[in-house]
Amino acid sequence: MFISHRAPPKLVKIASKRRYLWWWEMEEQWIIDRAKLHRLLREKPHWTNQQYADACGRCRSWVKKWKKRLRGRILVDERVLHSQSRARKTLPEPYHPEVIECILALRDQPPIEVPRKIGPRTILYFLHHDQMLANKGHRLPRSSSTIWKILDQHQRIIRQPKVVSLPFERPEPMDTWEIDFTDVSGAKAQHDQKIAHQVEAFAVVDRGTSILVDLQVSDSYQAKTALVAMASTLIQHGLPKRMVFDRDPRFIGSWSADDFPSAFMRFLMCLDIAVDVCPPRRPDLKPFVERYFRTLNSECVQIKHPANVTQAREVFEAHHFTYNHERPHQATVCGNRPPYKAFTQLPRLPHIPETLDPDQWLAHYHTRLYKRRVDHSGRVQIDKHRYYIQRRLAGRYVVCKLNADHRVFDVILDNKTIKTIPLKGLYDEPMLFGDYLDMMMKEAEAEHQRLARNRRFRVS
Repeated sequence: MFISHRAPPKLVKIASKRRYLWWWEMEEQWIIDRAKLHRLLREKPHWTNQQYADACGRCRSWVKKWKKRLRGRILVDERVLHSQSRARKTLPEPYHPEVIECILALRDQPPIEVPRKIGPRTILYFLHHDQMLANKGHRLPRSSSTIWKILDQHQRIIRQPKVVSLPFERPEPMDTWEIDFTDVSGAKAQHDQKIAHQVEAFAVVDRGTSILVDLQVSDSYQAKTALVAMASTLIQHGLPKRMVFDRDPRFIGSWSADDFPSAFMRFLMCLDIAVDVCPPRRPDLKPFVERYFRTLNSECVQIKHPANVTQAREVFEAHHFTYNHERPHQATVCGNRPPYKAFTQLPRLPHIPETLDPDQWLAHYHTRLYKRRVDHSGRVQIDKHRYYIQRRLAGRYVVCKLNADHRVFDVILDNKTIKTIPLKGLYDEPMLFGDYLDMMMKEAEAEHQRLARNRRFRVS
């Protein structure tokens, strides 16, 4: 159970009450032991400290401390046997302004020997080696926590709010995969078609085991080639239950959050794989693939320095095996062991079916709403198809509700269904997987070309 760093007042009261009850129960036993020691001091004055300790069931340091308090005392008042507070009885002497000024100067203008902003321990060292302060005889702090308090009081330290770490629930092994692209820094493409992101790595990481399922590299990743890379991974390793990825246009087809599913997403859903698209600027929702990219860059790319795609493939093939079978992983589920040694038995994933329903994705988008503006000809655009509504509604916005059961769009205007139009681009019969993959590759290529045209239109 994870609790915020600021617990509710009720929990604080309960914890304080328990500590108080524990202290009170122990204090009764301590009083009995001290009274026994006082009696032994009168009856056995010739005993050694070790004999007193053995008789009272305590240590010799405890006996030495209480002998000083109890020797020669008469137990008229039992408060002599009570514990005494360790709190200061008097306020400490304030530090001289010159000492505080020196501490702040060391923080603002570090010495030449340490060309960085120094912390309390380093300040404490230079403070006690300051000859001017030593000659004046000012009292100096002896603890780094005192230096910290002075820096905090004079706003030299900005305290960041504590981040409450929430537990990340791990799914079953090989149940959920995270996918993403990353640049291979320093590697150049073998063509002149790309300026940025010349060579990229496509990684697939299992969320339940931290296993690197697949790692591919290319200098021409687009919507079509991303689909081919994903298909090759599924053919080789089987079908998981869920796929997690960000809003990369090669995955979702466009930046619009309410747009039609891309060819990549329809491909996964027709294979009965649930799709989980992360919101914008939330890489923390796919932490395992993001953490792997850090390892890939620091332990492979920055050491081997592949110059092109061919070298990167050779380097990544060796790294793939090392990461899964030889490199100890510090994840909780791995226990500082390589992932494949931590998980010696993995479930068998279902294979790619020979035939599938190319319209199965409709069930995942049942009752999905799409807001569209009617153009001058009375039509709206949804995906690559145009649907006629009414010419008199030109310039108006309508809502198209997808009805997967009847395979139609219900056109809604002013909270009323004004028209029902059948969906275009459906196939209505099973297809072989190879034929379906070819069809999805063509649709992904068409999506890439449409997105490129829209970008050129925005720039112009």
